[in-house]
Amino acid sequence: MNYGQFLNMIPEAFLMAILVVVFIADFISAKKTESRKWFNPFVSLLLLAQVIVTICALEPSTAFGNMYVSTSAANVMKAILAAGTLIVVIQSRLWLSREDTRFKEGEFYMLVVSTLLGMNMMMSSGHFLMFFLGLEMASVPMACLVALDKYRHNSAEAAAKFILTATFSSGVMLYGISFIYGSVGTLYFDDVATALAQSENLTFNIMGLVFFFSGLGFKISLVPFHFWTADTYQGAPTTVTGYLSVISKGAAAFTLMAILMKVFAPMTQYWTWLLYIVIVLSITIANLFAIRQKDLKRFMAFSSISQAGYIMLAVVGNSAAGITALTYYVLVYIVANMAVFTVISVVEEKNNGVTDMDAYDGFYKTNPKLSFLMTLALFSLAGIPPFAGMFSKFFIFMAAAEQGSAAAYAVVFIALINTVVSLYYYLLIVKAMYIKNSDNPLPTFKSDCNTRLALAICTAGIAFFGVFSCIYHWINSAS
Repeated sequence: MNYGQFLNMIPEAFLMAILVVVFIADFISAKKTESRKWFNPFVSLLLLAQVIVTICALEPSTAFGNMYVSTSAANVMKAILAAGTLIVVIQSRLWLSREDTRFKEGEFYMLVVSTLLGMNMMMSSGHFLMFFLGLEMASVPMACLVALDKYRHNSAEAAAKFILTATFSSGVMLYGISFIYGSVGTLYFDDVATALAQSENLTFNIMGLVFFFSGLGFKISLVPFHFWTADTYQGAPTTVTGYLSVISKGAAAFTLMAILMKVFAPMTQYWTWLLYIVIVLSITIANLFAIRQKDLKRFMAFSSISQAGYIMLAVVGNSAAGITALTYYVLVYIVANMAVFTVISVVEEKNNGVTDMDAYDGFYKTNPKLSFLMTLALFSLAGIPPFAGMFSKFFIFMAAAEQGSAAAYAVVFIALINTVVSLYYYLLIVKAMYIKNSDNPLPTFKSDCNTRLALAICTAGIAFFGVFSCIYHWINSAS
């Protein structure tokens, strides 16, 4: 075995090094949990280095007999997800400084890096076995993250629901992969695509496609595979909820797009119609359920289901423009969604676990800066100009319309109508903060340095990613 092949996996190898360094640092300072103020900045610097290394290693590469195949587009997505993870780690410091979570700080960082490593392997897989190993490497540590507040009943319940649905979805996915293997006799992506074009086992191929799509549909929270999402998001620690809603979803969506466009290219006519149905259901049903929510974390759960539908619109076009649109959408979604979850997290930590939407009545009068930043993030999620969310939705719609069929135009039109619905329920929060009055409003408080830094990064992204076209062109050149 040529171990030099690991040098072709620079982002993953660097993540492994980070994992080892964080483990050693946590082990050495385990008895000094009360004075480890350096730990969070140290891990943040390591993740910043990961972003830089990944950006510098954008060239395509292969390893281990093409089981590992990394493209420029995949490396761009890895850099974006690493940057999103950096934001998560920065804003997690307030939560990890609590008395009941301080001693778990090292475990949190190691689990986060482990899930990111699994996502990277998943996105760079050229073989279904490598893909499945990466998927499980991301899913199992994520269940531990959801259960990190194990002394809270809701956290334990959320983890149980997450691991059960993850196990079930993995089983469904493996069942679909077995149909594909039985039909074509190989698990290499390139060979599967070639064999599917020549295969006469249409029934086996369609069943394999449907079961495989269903398995990944659970990971992305597409309707009708979304039932675990709201309970898990509500019960998990808010920092973990933010990580689960953007980083995990972005990796799974990119992987599904790559496999559909590459492996199942000979079956495009079948999975396109499957996407049409799932996208319309995800956007519409999630929007309707979001209006009814009173808990802000459950509200953001249904918002993320709707956003997943918009993300998958990019796949409909089945083109390089779709890859660019999906990657750019995930980038903008990360900064906007993490801004919202950062505000939710700081309010929850400062006010005894408050996540009810009614608690934000009159929030502008006591905390005008946080209210303003949250409003910018919500406007971006809704796609209101001139924020970056408007540009990301525009590119998504353009990529889907490139498909050129009447069905594609109909799906885009339905998505446009749902944009108005999403604007309505995002404005419900804005109305609560600026217009509604409360007899017992949230008190005025000062955010810590990490929270301010995370919000500054997210706000800069919301304001400038749509204005500076160089970001979009950089993604497009890789796609």
